[in-house]
Amino acid sequence: MNNFEKVDAFGQMPLARFGHTITYIAKGKAILFGGATGDTGKYNITGDTFSFDMQTKQWKRIEVQGTAPNPRAAHAAVCVDINQIVIYGGATGGGSLASDDLYLLDLRSADDIGQWTVVPVVGTTPGRRYGHTLTFTKPFLIAFGGNTGQEPVNDCWCVNVEKSPITWVRLECKSEQPIARVYHSASICTNGSANGMVVAYGGRSNDQQALNDAWGLRRHRDGRWDWVRAPYKLDKEQPIGRYQHSTLFVYSMLIVIGGRTGNVGEMLTIDVYDTETSEWSKFNSIQRFRHSSWLVDTNIYVYGGFELDSPNIPTDIISKINLNKLLLPSEPLTNKLAQYQQAQRNVSPQSLSPQMSPASTDTSNSSLNNSLMQKKGTPNSQINTQKQQKPFLQNQVEKPSFKFINQAIVAEESRDSKVQNKKSRLPQSAQDNNIAHLFINTLLQPKTFINLQENAKFLFQAQHINMLCDQAEAVIKEQPMVLRCKAPIKIFGDIHGQYSDLMRFFDLWGSPFVDGKDSDIEAFDYLFLGDYVDRGNHSLETICLLLALKVRYPESIHLIRGNHEDKWINNGFGFSEECAQRLGEDPNDDDSVFARVNRLFEWLPLAAIVEDKIICLHGGIGSQLNYVAEIENLQRPLEVIHEVTTPEQQLVVDILWSDPTDSDQDFGIQPNIIRDPAGTGNIVKFGPDRVINFLIKNSLSLIIRAHECVMDGFERFAGGQLLTVFSATDYCGRHKNAGAVLILKRNLEIVPKLIYPQNLNAHNWIEDEETLKKRPPTPPRWKNQGQRKSYE
Repeated sequence: MNNFEKVDAFGQMPLARFGHTITYIAKGKAILFGGATGDTGKYNITGDTFSFDMQTKQWKRIEVQGTAPNPRAAHAAVCVDINQIVIYGGATGGGSLASDDLYLLDLRSADDIGQWTVVPVVGTTPGRRYGHTLTFTKPFLIAFGGNTGQEPVNDCWCVNVEKSPITWVRLECKSEQPIARVYHSASICTNGSANGMVVAYGGRSNDQQALNDAWGLRRHRDGRWDWVRAPYKLDKEQPIGRYQHSTLFVYSMLIVIGGRTGNVGEMLTIDVYDTETSEWSKFNSIQRFRHSSWLVDTNIYVYGGFELDSPNIPTDIISKINLNKLLLPSEPLTNKLAQYQQAQRNVSPQSLSPQMSPASTDTSNSSLNNSLMQKKGTPNSQINTQKQQKPFLQNQVEKPSFKFINQAIVAEESRDSKVQNKKSRLPQSAQDNNIAHLFINTLLQPKTFINLQENAKFLFQAQHINMLCDQAEAVIKEQPMVLRCKAPIKIFGDIHGQYSDLMRFFDLWGSPFVDGKDSDIEAFDYLFLGDYVDRGNHSLETICLLLALKVRYPESIHLIRGNHEDKWINNGFGFSEECAQRLGEDPNDDDSVFARVNRLFEWLPLAAIVEDKIICLHGGIGSQLNYVAEIENLQRPLEVIHEVTTPEQQLVVDILWSDPTDSDQDFGIQPNIIRDPAGTGNIVKFGPDRVINFLIKNSLSLIIRAHECVMDGFERFAGGQLLTVFSATDYCGRHKNAGAVLILKRNLEIVPKLIYPQNLNAHNWIEDEETLKKRPPTPPRWKNQGQRKSYE
C-alpha cells in the first residue's frame, strides 16, 4: 500500500529550497517564506513569500508591502491570528544571523497581497539565533533553543500577545530542563492529558549528537512554567535520534517526519508517539530533511528540503502522506485517528483547516494586532468589522471538539438537620481593608445557607456593599467586553436571586472557597452567564457574593451581563423592592445600593469565549450579531435602550434578550411573541441556520447561553451546537424545573450536573396574581423534540 504520493502543483512555482518555513493559515492556504535555493554549495538565501492554495494546487507569489524581513533560512514561523503569521530569527548566509526583530505578515486584506510589519518590542529579546522553534498557545508566543552563532542553547522565551507593550520574558523553570539543542522541532498537543503542552522533540546537541528525547512545556494556573520529560516505555519501540526533521500533532499523537541522524545516509521511519500510552510506533517514511510540513484533514503535506539520496540538491516536490493508510497497521492509532476525524466533522463543515495551537486570540483583541494598528495610526473603532471576524487560528480538525455527555449527574443531598441549624459567621469589621474577603467569609457558607429563610436579615450595611462595588467595578473595567477563558471551567446559567440554589451547587459540586481558604478555584474557573438578581428572594446575597469572588479571583471568576442586569428591568422584577425592604433605602436615590449596583452592571462584559471554541453569552445572536468583533467594539458604560433606534442598540438587545426558535426545524428569524407581545420586532428568535452560520463565520464550535428556563436544567439546539443552561430550580415557584451547571473539562468534554427543587414552598418577590399578569415569568423551554435536521 502506497502511503505517499506526489502532489502536482501549478502556477508561479517557487525555486526548490531548504531551511524555509511553511505556515498553514486560514482560507485553505499554506504560506512559504525564505529558505535557501541553489545546489552543491552554491546556495542563495531568499526572502520571497509564496502562497499555496490547497484546493486549486496553485502556487502564487505574494506581493509584499511594508518593512519586509531580510532574506533568511533556518528561521521559525507560526500563525498567531487569522491570516497572520510571525517569523523570528534565522541565518542570512556567510556566518551572519538575522536580527532579533519580530516580523508580522498580515494577509487579511487579499490573498496575494501581504503587509509586513516589525512588531514593536520593549526590553530584552531572545537575541539572534537560528535552528530554534516558535510555537503559539494562547496568549503566549514561545521561542525555544537554537544556536546563537556560538553554540546551541536551551533557553525559553515567551511573549504574552494580550499584554501591551509587547515584551519578551525569559522563562525561569525550576524543573529539570532539556539540554541545549538546535534543529529540533516543537508543536502543540491538542488532546488528552498533554493537551495544550508545547512538546519539543529531538535536535542536535552541543556535541553533535542526534537526540531522541521529547519534553513538554506547560504553564500552571498560578503562572509558573515547567518542563516535564515525556516518559518512554523501555520494553517498547524507541525513537531514533534525529534533527532537521518536522513534527505535527494529530489528537494525542506526535508524528515525527524525516530528518537525519549522525550517520550519513541512514534511513529513518516516521515515528509516532502516543502521549496517552507513552508508546512509540514506527512506519515507513519518505526520506527528507530541512523540509516543512503541515496538516490538512488526515493528510500531511511535506514540501522542499533535501532527499536522502541527493543531500546537496534541494527538491521542490510536495509529497502527501495519507494517515489513514499510514497508521492502518496499528489498531490503537487507527482508532485515535477515527476519533480525530469525528471531531473534525463535529467542529465545522469547512474542509480545510490549519494546524495551529490549541488556543488563539481574536483579531480585534490581539495585542500584536493592536500594537500594529496604533503604529499605523488606525484607531480600533475604525476597523471594518467584516474583516474582524473571529480568526481561524487553530486546527479545527486537530483540536478536540467539545464532547457532550448525554447523561447528566444528579446530586444526592443530605438532609441533616444539624447542618441546617448551623449558625452563620458575622462580618468582623466593616473597616477591614479587604471587604471582599469579609463578604466571602460571611456569605460563602453552603451548609448554612442551603435553606436560607426568605425573611433572613441581610448581614451587611449599604456602605459595605458600596465599597465592594467600587472594588469590583475597578476590576471589571480593566477587562474586555469579550472575556477569554480557559478550561476546565464551570458554567452557570440564570440564578435570579435563588441564593440557596447557588449554595447547593457549591456544596454538592465544589466551591471556589471553603473554610477560609481557596478550594477548587485552583483547578476550575467559574463563568456566570447573567441574571443574578430579580424574581428570587436573595438577590443581595447572590450579587454580593459573586462580586466579592470576582474581586478575590479576578482572572478565575467571570461574570457577564444578563437582561436583568439593567435598571429598567430590575426596577420592576424584585431587586428594587428587595433593596427597599432589606436595606431600608429609597431605590430612586442616586446614592442607593440599587443605583450603585446598576451603575456597576453597565460595565459588565457581554460575552466570553472559552478555549477559542465556545462562545458564551446570556441570550443569543438574534438577527444582527454576525461577528465577535461587533461585541468587542461596543463601548462601556453601556445602558440598554429598549426603544431601539440604532443598529448598535439592536445588537445589545439581541445579545441579552433573543432566544432560539422552538425547534431545529424552525429556521431564520422569527417573532418572539412571549418577550415582545407588542410586536416591535426588537426581540426575536433565531433558527439553527443562524447558529451554524455564526459559528462558521467566527470559527467557533458551540454557543452556550442561558436566559430561558429549561426543564432539565440544560437543553440542546441546532444539532447540539447550542446549549441552554439554567441554574435556578422551580423558577418563580411555578415550573418545577431542575437547575444545572455545565462542567467543561480540560479535554472539552461537557458534563451537566443537576439539582432538583426542594420542597420548601419558597416565595418570590412577585407573588400577587394581578402583578404576575403584568410581569409573568417566561414560560419554560420544553425539549426540542421531533424530526431534527442534522448539523453534525
